[in-house]
This record gives sequence, C-alpha cells and structure tokens, in this order.
Amino acid sequence: MSEAETNVVTSAVKAETVSKKKKMSVKDLTTLGLLTGILLLMAFTPLGYFHTLGVDISLMMIPVGIGAMLMGPRAGAWLGLVFGATSFYQAVTGTSVFSATLFNISPVNTFLLCIPTRMLMGFLTGVIFLIVSKLDKKKTVSFFVGGFFAAFLNTVFFMATLILLFWNTEYIQGFNTAFGGVNPFLFVVMFVGVNGMLEWPASCIAGGVVSKAVSRTLYKKVV
Repeated sequence: MSEAETNVVTSAVKAETVSKKKKMSVKDLTTLGLLTGILLLMAFTPLGYFHTLGVDISLMMIPVGIGAMLMGPRAGAWLGLVFGATSFYQAVTGTSVFSATLFNISPVNTFLLCIPTRMLMGFLTGVIFLIVSKLDKKKTVSFFVGGFFAAFLNTVFFMATLILLFWNTEYIQGFNTAFGGVNPFLFVVMFVGVNGMLEWPASCIAGGVVSKAVSRTLYKKVV
C-alpha cells in the first residue's frame, strides 16, 4: 500500500472514530429521555413552576443542568429547548400570569424570551462543566459549579432578554415604578432577588449531588 493510500485509510479511520464519538450511546439516549420526561412532569405539576405576581420561581433548570453535565452541551441545549417550550406553553395558555401578559404584548418576543435563552443556558452549562472538570481532578467541585451556572445563566439570559425586548412596555415599567423608577441593572437585582436566593442554591446543591451520584453509577468514566 502506498503512502498516499495509507494516509487516506488513516483519515477515514479517524473520521469514523470522531463520528462514533459524536453519536449518543443508548445510555445517553435513555438518560436524555428520562430527563425530558422529568421536565415535562415538573412543568405540569407544582414541582416545576411556582407562580408569583412577577417572574415565576422555577426549578426546571436543575434537570437541564444535570443533562448538560452528564451528556454534554448538545444534550443541555435539547433539555433547555424542552424547558423553554413548557415556559412558552404556559405563556400561550395563560398558566403564568406574567408570561401570558408578555405574550399578549408580543408573541414573537415572548418566544425569544422563553426558548432561545433556555437553550443557550443548557448549552453553555455543558461547556462550563467541561472546562471546569478539566481543572477539577477529583471531579466533585465541577458538578456543583455546573449546577450553579444552570440557574445563574437562566436568570441572566432571561432577564437580559426581558430588558432588551420589554423594558419600554407599560407592563414592565409598571413594576419599575413600584421600585421607584430605578435603572435596568437595579431593576433586575430587585426583581429577581428572592428568585435568585431560592433558585441558585437549590440548583447548585441538587444539581451537584444528583449529577455526581448518577455519574458515579452510570458514567464511571466521568468520575
């Protein structure tokens, strides 16, 4: 076999190896399906959303973060899509007063607020976990970091998009008037203060503990 033929064969083998690595295993697909089911179950029970007069308190980012850490950014993006779709469904059906009001103002902007933000959150949670896990030799801290960022990024992307798309609406300015007419940054801090104090620690602890436990039993190569 000539050198050129050898190079072609080597390249083909490498391409095939990369292709196989990109494909999700049966274990991954099963886990992804389970987490998708959990998200849907949470969405239609009080476990997923706690409705308030303002932004709903949610724990939906926890399964998204778990999936992103166990299976990577692409799985995180898919689970973020499921999370966002249930949020948009609540806006359309009026289950969430806050989201429904935004939907009545602009269905397109509400779609952008609910879905792309959650997909980006899931994807980046997976990316951050991969980066931190390379530095975390014991592979413990990285799970809690990923759990925290799932909630933190969810808040940041959602609120940034809310300010960008709805800041000048009468509805959001009504909240701002109640806060004393503050600037957008202080508005975000005041608006999500309670939510952040509940969601961030819950996602950090629950996401970290569950992801670590599942990775130890099913994904031993991660630990």
